[in-house]
Amino acid sequence: MPDGICATEPWVELDAQAYIDAFKRAVTKAINVSGVSRADIASLGISAQGETLFCLDGNDQPLRPAIVWMDNRANKEADWIEEQLGRRTIHSTTGQVGMSAIWPASKILWLRNNEPETFAKTAKFLLIEDFFILLLTGQYASEDSLLCSTMYWDINTRGYWPDMLRLLGIQEAQLPQIHHPGTPIGNVTPEAASEFGLSTDTLICLGALDQACGAIGVGNVKPGIFSESTGAALASVAMATEPIIDPAGEMPCFASGIPGMYMVHSYSTGGMAIRWYRDTFCAGELASEHAGGINAYQAIDAAVESTPPGADGLRVLPHLQGSGPPDTDDEAKGVFLNVTLAHSKSHFARGIMEGVTMVLLRMIESTRILGVDVKEIRSLSGGAKSRAWCQIKANASGLPVHTMKTTEAAACLGAAILAGVGAGIWRSVEETATRLAEYDLEYSPDTSHRALYERMLSDYKLLMTEASPLFRKLAAA
Repeated sequence: MPDGICATEPWVELDAQAYIDAFKRAVTKAINVSGVSRADIASLGISAQGETLFCLDGNDQPLRPAIVWMDNRANKEADWIEEQLGRRTIHSTTGQVGMSAIWPASKILWLRNNEPETFAKTAKFLLIEDFFILLLTGQYASEDSLLCSTMYWDINTRGYWPDMLRLLGIQEAQLPQIHHPGTPIGNVTPEAASEFGLSTDTLICLGALDQACGAIGVGNVKPGIFSESTGAALASVAMATEPIIDPAGEMPCFASGIPGMYMVHSYSTGGMAIRWYRDTFCAGELASEHAGGINAYQAIDAAVESTPPGADGLRVLPHLQGSGPPDTDDEAKGVFLNVTLAHSKSHFARGIMEGVTMVLLRMIESTRILGVDVKEIRSLSGGAKSRAWCQIKANASGLPVHTMKTTEAAACLGAAILAGVGAGIWRSVEETATRLAEYDLEYSPDTSHRALYERMLSDYKLLMTEASPLFRKLAAA
């Protein structure tokens, strides 16, 4: 883990300085590798994870480590907020299907209840992008796509939600000003230029939520395209031209990185399950990689490809840190069902990949129910490097899966497009993203496996339904 991180279940915290140091390294490496002079960088945009909360004092200094997005200590606070405001009201106001411990509103209430001194001293509550905008420009600014999951942002007014602010006991003055993604904020200050190795001639523009940037980076800028990112989390994006409030209360709606557009966006634990498998069970593969052999993930891929579809009956719920919509359950954990003496290590690797793919199918299924068309899947993030996993996704969904030439750095490209449009270099996000997005590989579905995966999806739904009460019982023990 990075220096400064604390990850004691269910707490996940990281010192602000660790983020700053990582940003410095990223800027330095980008300039050195590209060979571009810092004086020639016209604008900069940021792709940022959502929900990570910073508490700053009146001098803009962090009062405590940032509470990372996946931290779920605030379950009691989330439940209390939902009791006060009602799930239906929360959904229709924010676009999110209900309260969760990971939402910043829940985290702020936890601070009020458990760290009252910190809460009282906090002058500004900021998210990661907001924090770096402040460091770079001295301005307090945020944007719609990142604020969507704070639960104190209103999807109808695109402003802060007064009822939630009153419930939390905070003021709008403690939050940054709201703008559209891509909005120019200001040039790099002399102090920031010195600290981060940038030029004061560089314009800083708002970026967007990492998943919104990633969608832009692979050309997912119109309805019909479904992009999915299998990284630490599994996340999916489908574009819509207006807010969609799911009558079933299952699927959330976000503002996209394109002003005036929205996205049906779902997320759950994903790639972290296969990383957990690698780190826990693949010491030999990791040792071989470190000795100059093939990458451990490539070795896992080869093992998965040699294992039959369906993993000889093994069924996996891959929720090592809770599950997200459409099957939201903060208490969900990993489950390996139907294990026999015939199952080997490779069966578990394939079972995890297929289990995550079932989560993806639930996202596609629930997106379509809302009337949003899905014609193809565009894959990005680490999971897109796995040929075995991409083929499983194609076979299970019956859709072509494309990796893009822009897959490797899709979110960064999306932020760059927003910054370029904000600086007037390009005319529109949609036109630029469509022009830059090029197919790399295509995985065509093998229809002979479709019936198997339909049964597997049915098994997944049943297992989630049956296991949910037990998850809650064990969490309360």
